[in-house]
Amino acid sequence: MTPEQILSQPSRVLSQAQREFYFDNGYICVEKLIREEWLERLHAVTDDFLDQSRAVSDSNGVFDIAPAHSREAPRLRRLKEPDAQHETYWEFTNDVIADVAADLVGPDVSFHHSKLNFKWHEGDDTVQWHQDIQFYPHTNYSPLAIGCYLTDTGLDDGPVAILPGSHEGPLYDQYDQDGNWTGGLSETDTSGLDLVKAVYLTAPAGSITVHNCRTVHGSPPSKIADGRPLLINAFTSADAFAYTPNPASTRHYRHLVRGKAARWAHHDPRPCLIPPDWSAGYTSIFAAQSGENSPPAAG
Repeated sequence: MTPEQILSQPSRVLSQAQREFYFDNGYICVEKLIREEWLERLHAVTDDFLDQSRAVSDSNGVFDIAPAHSREAPRLRRLKEPDAQHETYWEFTNDVIADVAADLVGPDVSFHHSKLNFKWHEGDDTVQWHQDIQFYPHTNYSPLAIGCYLTDTGLDDGPVAILPGSHEGPLYDQYDQDGNWTGGLSETDTSGLDLVKAVYLTAPAGSITVHNCRTVHGSPPSKIADGRPLLINAFTSADAFAYTPNPASTRHYRHLVRGKAARWAHHDPRPCLIPPDWSAGYTSIFAAQSGENSPPAAG
């Protein structure tokens, strides 16, 4: 569906002004949308997984751990596929944020993936400027990511940072000059960005951030030691179909969370960069941007 077609549909959660803001700017932040009861449930299960990670010494199919991780001081960078790890996360995916997705991609919504990212003060936990769609190209640019702040998130916590309007700009090459996947913009491309216009989405616990798959975004390093948790769920319109394997595939991949399945694919004529072959596995953007376990060069 086109933005005009989506906006002609009745809204479920967002106001019409919020929906228009998203299409104009490529992002939106809605404060305190998530009920306190949900936050309590999510904190309980997240604390349990953080405790479980103490027994892990290397990243695996569930945990992506930072180099400084230890049993005494767990430093979990990412809980992979939380939707598949615990029913609470999957139930949350199907709650109000699925309605938010429907307000922005149309009434027929497919689930793509989820992840729970943490930020710890030790080391450099910066997420470099990047765009998401190059990780998982689709027939159109409806994919979006909805992040939920589980704790109050200020500038010192490493909030999501957005370049407004960049979703209407170019897609950047996220390979380096040697053909290795970096998962981020090059220094040359970054130097051409007007970073003065960057918006840092600080917000209280229970707030959500939403950004389009073409939107240039990242996050600054955390200056707080308590590991800011951000639960992210990605959705697509049901008429968006992937060209390549999902780097974060889960048993819920393409599960319909709203509406019905599409019989026709919607094709956006704009081209998209193709990533490496993820069928052999993928760790995280943290590993890619730091050069850990780099995938083979393209081609």
